[in-house]
Amino acid sequence: MTETSIQREIRLAIGSMSDVVAWRNNVGTAMHARGGVVRYGLAIGSGDLIAIMRPGIFVSIEVKTPHGRETPEQRLWAELVRSMGGHAIVVRSVEDCVAQLEGIRRERR
Repeated sequence: MTETSIQREIRLAIGSMSDVVAWRNNVGTAMHARGGVVRYGLAIGSGDLIAIMRPGIFVSIEVKTPHGRETPEQRLWAELVRSMGGHAIVVRSVEDCVAQLEGIRRERR
């Protein structure tokens, strides 16, 4: 499976959860028609999916294939999120993502 296909399945699974909302977070640069560079996305290294769990829990979700590795920028982003009280998770399947979100739910109870 590719990261894109894993991510698509995760987005469908999250869509069925009543206490989680997630958005796709594309990050990069593009050339503007007038010649300038346009940066888009939350931040370099930020998760593929950005989610909020009730009651206001921030979750950054980095989707990887079974053998995919985090970049230094992704690890730095995860450290920042955790230092601010949020959750930054790396997931490799729908089941992995659901299990980690369940763990966050249990931790917050």
